[in-house]
Amino acid sequence: MVQHVFERASAARCLTRVVIATDDERIFEAARRFGAPARMTSAGHLSGTDRVAEAASAEDAGIVVNIQGDEPLIDPAAIDAAVAGLLASGQTPMSTLGKRIGNPEEFDNPNVVKVVTDFSGHAIYFSRCPIPFARGGGPAPRFKHVGLYVYRREFLLRYSSLPVGPLERAECLEQLRALENGYRIRVVETEYESLGVDTPAELSKVTKLFGASNG
Repeated sequence: MVQHVFERASAARCLTRVVIATDDERIFEAARRFGAPARMTSAGHLSGTDRVAEAASAEDAGIVVNIQGDEPLIDPAAIDAAVAGLLASGQTPMSTLGKRIGNPEEFDNPNVVKVVTDFSGHAIYFSRCPIPFARGGGPAPRFKHVGLYVYRREFLLRYSSLPVGPLERAECLEQLRALENGYRIRVVETEYESLGVDTPAELSKVTKLFGASNG
């Protein structure tokens, strides 16, 4: 699965180098076997962003992208769009993706993170709760968060030292650390449908999708 993620990420036009960062020797050795650059990181990190920050500290890239290792169907075009959104947003230190919610069940699902933005496309809040709440004043756009992050290097290296606030603790969403500390996050709308593999059922679904595409 990690190899699929690596190969698809490597197809993004905006990326000049893809590195697998892990605290697991098995993943490290698997990456080395299929020829991917890999870096062992501390096992004490509280979030994926902290792990990426450690790996990025040994690199000189001005822009760093955090791609989840459990999304073997990651769309290279979605990566490019998230990077382009950050580059076009002035001094905004961080960007991510949001997809319009079409399935009402997703809106009520706490495992699907929702995001609301201002007129300029910057995040106002992320939540596991169904936001925005429709009280009767008319429909509002509903977006789910797609967990791919792009950072300016100087902000990423500062991120781990930022205090963890009550909102991040309550929601268990690491991106809220940026908002609670006064930093903006650009949210780029995408049609990419994120499909992470966290359970055997999800693995079976992705395996069938690969089989269909190769058939």
